[in-house]
Amino acid sequence: MDKLVLFNDSSRKKLLTKRSGESKFGQNVQLLSNITNIYEQLLNLDVHYVILGLPEDVGVIANHGKPGACNTWIAVLKSLLNIQNNDFIDANKVLILGHLDFSDALTQVSNLNVDKKKDILKARKLVSTIDQDVSNLIYQIVSAGKIPIIVGGGHNNAYGNIKGTALALNSKINVVNFDAHSDFRAEEGRHSGNGFSYAYAEGFLENYFIFGLHESYTSKKIFDTLNKLPSIKYNTYDALEVREELSFKKETIRALEHVSTDAFGIEIDCDAVQNISSSALTPSGFSSKQARHFIYTIGKHENVKYLHICEAIAKKKTASQTGKFISYLITDFIKANGY
Repeated sequence: MDKLVLFNDSSRKKLLTKRSGESKFGQNVQLLSNITNIYEQLLNLDVHYVILGLPEDVGVIANHGKPGACNTWIAVLKSLLNIQNNDFIDANKVLILGHLDFSDALTQVSNLNVDKKKDILKARKLVSTIDQDVSNLIYQIVSAGKIPIIVGGGHNNAYGNIKGTALALNSKINVVNFDAHSDFRAEEGRHSGNGFSYAYAEGFLENYFIFGLHESYTSKKIFDTLNKLPSIKYNTYDALEVREELSFKKETIRALEHVSTDAFGIEIDCDAVQNISSSALTPSGFSSKQARHFIYTIGKHENVKYLHICEAIAKKKTASQTGKFISYLITDFIKANGY
């Protein structure tokens, strides 16, 4: 756990904006005082949710994507800590754990030329090291009976979430992925586009549902692969929102039925939401309201084991809105799952 940086009271005070007569979420969340025996501390702590950050975009860069997801964690904290703590949400059952420090990997990848094959291979090896740290921490959180809420970072971290959860439960898990892309690409070295294919191939992922694939950005090869695997189901954004062949609410229930037979995780890629600054910003996608409804509906099920929100980019001009949007998603999940 040498990469874990605990969120502490000093950091909290810097980010909190207090107002007389108000109780802020950040004033009431739980914190850990030291980094020793994380599992034991979590096991004995009366919290339901553990929020952690994965501030990196190494996996995105290794996939020839647009960097910037490494800055999202701090933007989310600034927003989340300053929402109201009231009868609708109780922060006392929430621990903000901290973040994994990937600064060394980010420095290394910044010195690579990903247009060169040897450098892209180096970047993908760095992603594999990130996988180990993520899966180890998720393993400890889930083993302690808590529900991690993970703020990315790239979608490469889906692999670590799935592996860590599966190892903690000693069984394969299911996943629903709200995403414009399948992230089920070839096992060509780890990156943000193949977290699910690696998890599936290595026996950590069982049932998988992709919600909202963009038909024009999914290759025939990927569709052929998905169509021949009975444990994988999907729908497309085009069928839902353009041709209106499918109902959003009915498809949400179908997705839930496919994954909720056993323990499952929720993956939310901000690429799927229209005009949210992300590694693959889309002018045509689901609304923020639809994303919130999806998380609330899916998150109510008792078998949900984690929530991962990824691929958002917090630029200077958009950081506040990005942080606020993800804070809505986090609190919708907490309200759905109960506290």
